[in-house]
Amino acid sequence: MMYKSILLASDGSDHSLRSANHAIQLAKCSGGKIDLVYVVDGDTSKQDVLHYSNKYEIAKARRAKVSSVEELLTEENVEYEVHILHGEPGPTIVEFANNHDFDCAVVGSRGLNNLQTMILGSVSHKVAKRVECPVLIVK
Repeated sequence: MMYKSILLASDGSDHSLRSANHAIQLAKCSGGKIDLVYVVDGDTSKQDVLHYSNKYEIAKARRAKVSSVEELLTEENVEYEVHILHGEPGPTIVEFANNHDFDCAVVGSRGLNNLQTMILGSVSHKVAKRVECPVLIVK
């Protein structure tokens, strides 16, 4: 199976670096490209508005959430594109995945803390159930 187009969902956690490593290996095996997706939910959006003075600062902070994954992709010389999406993570990732022609979606099974582990666990579950392409859930 060739994985030319890979969706990588990231939340900026250390755990999402493990997911990134798996996505990189898939991409390297078949010369594929990775679409890195970070979803900003309503709560994060409200916090960002309170913490940062303008849209540029907010955009910069959101991009910083995935900077460690971006660094890894750059180091490994894998072609990638970053997509900052807005909405509830599960359905937003599913919609993005199903509206594009991905060969595989890679998602982590846990988030930054216990609450996010529970939420992200449900995100990976939703993605696995509803995305039309094969899904790799990284523990």
